[in-house]
Amino acid sequence: MLSLRPRQLLLLSLVGAFATMALKSLAWYLTGSVGFLSDAVESLVNVAGAGFALIMVSIARRPADNSHPYGHSKAEYLSAAFEGGMIFLAALVILATAIERLFNPQPISTLGIGTLLTVLASLINLAIAMLLLKGGKQYNSPALEGDGKHLLTDVWTTAGVVIGVGLAVLTGHNWLDAAVAIAVALHILHEGGGILYRAANGLMDKALSDSRISEIEQALEHFASGKVQFINLRTRAAATLQFAQVDMQVPGHWTVEQAHQLADDAERAMQQLGVELSVHIEPQHAHGTPTNPVTEYKGI
Repeated sequence: MLSLRPRQLLLLSLVGAFATMALKSLAWYLTGSVGFLSDAVESLVNVAGAGFALIMVSIARRPADNSHPYGHSKAEYLSAAFEGGMIFLAALVILATAIERLFNPQPISTLGIGTLLTVLASLINLAIAMLLLKGGKQYNSPALEGDGKHLLTDVWTTAGVVIGVGLAVLTGHNWLDAAVAIAVALHILHEGGGILYRAANGLMDKALSDSRISEIEQALEHFASGKVQFINLRTRAAATLQFAQVDMQVPGHWTVEQAHQLADDAERAMQQLGVELSVHIEPQHAHGTPTNPVTEYKGI
């Protein structure tokens, strides 16, 4: 298991982003390559994204209060939306610079040193990306996962830039440098769109995955006392928090205490799975034959 907490991982990402931005900016300064410039600009996005993600994760970890009874976990989606917007801005800057250089190619110099610096920065990004992705999976954090995927995309982007710049030097066709920068910008736009899409899905209370829903249904099967039905299961994710609601139909002769005890047991079991379950109790067949049964118990 990963020992670093989410805030520690994002602090590491922020430090790494500053380091890689410095290395890539120096590579651009030494070579004059617009391809390396595009890589340096994307590193600036990494700095902004990691910094904002750190702030949002700190807010998301705050406990529920009177103003936010369901917690603050959705703040992580704001981090993803911010990062997506910054990516779009960076892509526009790269496109403007690359298109101008496409019509006015310039020779590239000191390729060896620039390439070495860029590859070193990419290796730093790769190591941090692996840690962020592992942490995102362990802590179920969209902010960590989003930052990790962005850094991993940056690694592949850098590989493309190095290849493009190398081809420009080897062939003497300096326009290849600008062409690769344009391709990088379009790729960044695509990545930004994906991040924004995932953030919007989170803010719209998307349901849990099918496998997670199946896990919840199986857990409910352990609660059999008399003839009981769990119907109309609804789920939603709020970044690191998961919520579910279900209607529990019980026989009409049950006491309130008996039904309430079973509902409490089910809710406690869901808490062990990391799901905040709310159970609505109603008498059997209160709305006729259920059309969306979760599971049915035929006990006593």
